[in-house]
Amino acid sequence: MLERIQKANDIKDLKPEELPELAQEIRKFLVGKISKTGGHLASNLGVVELTMAMHLVFDLPKDKIIWDVGHQSYTHKILTGRKDGFDDLRKYGGMSGFPKRKESACDAFDTGHSSTSISAGLGYVCARDLQREDYSVISVIGDGSLTGGMAYEALNNASTLKKNFIIVLNDNHMSISENVGGMSDYLAKLRTADFYTDLKKGVTTVLHNVPVVGDPVIERIRKTKSSLKQLIVPGMFFEDMGITYLGPIQGHNIPTMVRAFKEARKIEGPVLLHVITKKGKGYGPVVSGTVRQGQLLHRTAGPRPRRGYYRPAPAHQTGAGDRHPDGSHQRLPLSAEG
Repeated sequence: MLERIQKANDIKDLKPEELPELAQEIRKFLVGKISKTGGHLASNLGVVELTMAMHLVFDLPKDKIIWDVGHQSYTHKILTGRKDGFDDLRKYGGMSGFPKRKESACDAFDTGHSSTSISAGLGYVCARDLQREDYSVISVIGDGSLTGGMAYEALNNASTLKKNFIIVLNDNHMSISENVGGMSDYLAKLRTADFYTDLKKGVTTVLHNVPVVGDPVIERIRKTKSSLKQLIVPGMFFEDMGITYLGPIQGHNIPTMVRAFKEARKIEGPVLLHVITKKGKGYGPVVSGTVRQGQLLHRTAGPRPRRGYYRPAPAHQTGAGDRHPDGSHQRLPLSAEG
């Protein structure tokens, strides 16, 4: 399946039933390549379906996807025809581990630092509207990066926009290690707000069945920010800033993600799509419980001679949380279970 992806938008030629197999092949490919060259493993395994959904909905390079930090853009590189470049990933003269405009027209912004994607996306949106062009701008930011002050400044400025701007909050409850602080606690509460989604579905279903008045009432509810909504709707922090909130959404369900992006694209003004993902999804030791997510390898430094397994990057670069469960830096077996 992966061999059929030779350039941007090739993924659109696949049948829906073929997409899960592609996701599995991408994960196996990433584990195999990163074990040899080193690179960011867990962050990329966590955004495979999210990236696929964006590439299914949007048209690259016309539409602009901006990755915060950029270390999680490996699947994006694969889907834009750069699979062969992984043999020289992060080597001198080889493919960068981050988005680079000189590599591909599908890389909209050179990144490498956190909390910058919303500001960069805002710049693209303002330029687009001033030049009266028509394309989508999507900024992808993690919940760890959302703790940075620059992100809040950008959210504040984005709230004044009148045209569409999509902000994807990739929420895996992790940065290099587990997140802490007020925003982390707030997002944790949103992840468990299923009661609101169930209530909304129930009310909508009942009203649809009411002759004549049902649909107008539904439309009126959608346009009204009532006191009840203030009490029960998740994401009111963003809503109160003037940013439409959609979510939380299961980030490993491709059809759900595709529908969400199509809906987000219709909204006038800024919209934040809250996506729940699992950092390191598909990595065997995490799936089996051998390695807890907090101990997951954020980044690997490539293989050790004669052993064939990858080793973590030095502790001073990735944090003590990236060590083996017994506290050592011994290698862990490679695996990419679906």
